[in-house]
Amino acid sequence: MGPPRKNQGIRNWPEDDRPREKLLKKGANALSDSELLAILFRTGTRGVSAVDLARKVIKKFKTFQGMSHTDARDWKKFKGLGNAKIAHIQAALEIGKRFREDKVKKGKQKIKSAKDIVEILMPQMRDLKTEVFKVVLLDSNNLIIDIEDAATGTVNHAMPIIREIIHSALQKFAVSIICAHNHPSGNIEPSKHDKQFTNELCNAGRVMDVKIMDHVIIGDNDYFSFSDKGFMV
Repeated sequence: MGPPRKNQGIRNWPEDDRPREKLLKKGANALSDSELLAILFRTGTRGVSAVDLARKVIKKFKTFQGMSHTDARDWKKFKGLGNAKIAHIQAALEIGKRFREDKVKKGKQKIKSAKDIVEILMPQMRDLKTEVFKVVLLDSNNLIIDIEDAATGTVNHAMPIIREIIHSALQKFAVSIICAHNHPSGNIEPSKHDKQFTNELCNAGRVMDVKIMDHVIIGDNDYFSFSDKGFMV
């Protein structure tokens, strides 16, 4: 039997060629990007199958990471993509971003450098439209105890509260912490406020016997480490 006709509905395809049935039978790894996306779409539109619709989306955005840089207006250009389908895609992309961080928390990864932190946080933070401030809590062996969201701000600014950061570290018996926040502009150079905050946090850490190992700024596939640059006091 030949391949399905381009505009033939998926329900009329041979069972082994339907994305959902193929996933259940052969596993998710056997599916192409378009087939995985088609499962989220569930249905296509008149004359266009879910797989054909997914192929159009992949052709435009190239990768799943490329889809992360979009908003609802970019998706509504596709005929057949309503709010429900768009919501399914955005939820799946966010789950993928959070998976790495959850995996790290469970495995208690050891942190040796700023690069280790960036590899964990970059996938989730580089595409954010507003600043988010995270605190990585470490034990005496530099193993991750937890990763917390300390503050969420506007596109320009997040205002973490130093007292709450130190309090959380003490509650979870953290010996040291690493702070990280993103710059939605992509510019990784620290602002005057970033430098002032880092100094004040280090001072508070010394008083409460919590070592501030680093403050990392995450941009678009690049980062700035206060520790690497010798700015930690």
